[in-house]
Amino acid sequence: DVQLQASGGGLVQAGGSLRLSCAASGFTFSDYAIAWFRQAPGKEREGVSAITPGDGSTNIAQSVLGRFTISSDNAKNTVYLQMNSLNAEDTAVYYCAASRFSIPTMAPSYEYRYWGQGTLVTVSS
Repeated sequence: DVQLQASGGGLVQAGGSLRLSCAASGFTFSDYAIAWFRQAPGKEREGVSAITPGDGSTNIAQSVLGRFTISSDNAKNTVYLQMNSLNAEDTAVYYCAASRFSIPTMAPSYEYRYWGQGTLVTVSS
């Protein structure tokens, strides 16, 4: 069975950092695109960043460009989202998702087939 386990969320002060992890199992990691989405209260889910571990290509939303970095450890079948300079607008539940795309696409979210359970990031101002 395909499983995605997101972790690393928590409470952090504005300006701080967190690293989220998405541990994947049940599929060939290098054949898929893995993306991070987030959903803040009362808002639609939005794509944050994506990666195709097979070739290392990445994509990132303008709203987090220069602050967030996505990476993968193919030996561990894990994707990371390093989040720096966090602000209150980054408060959301963060989800990792996977689908068999050949490019690191982030949109639309409904095209991603597999989803992790989400991890809450709260940034206090």
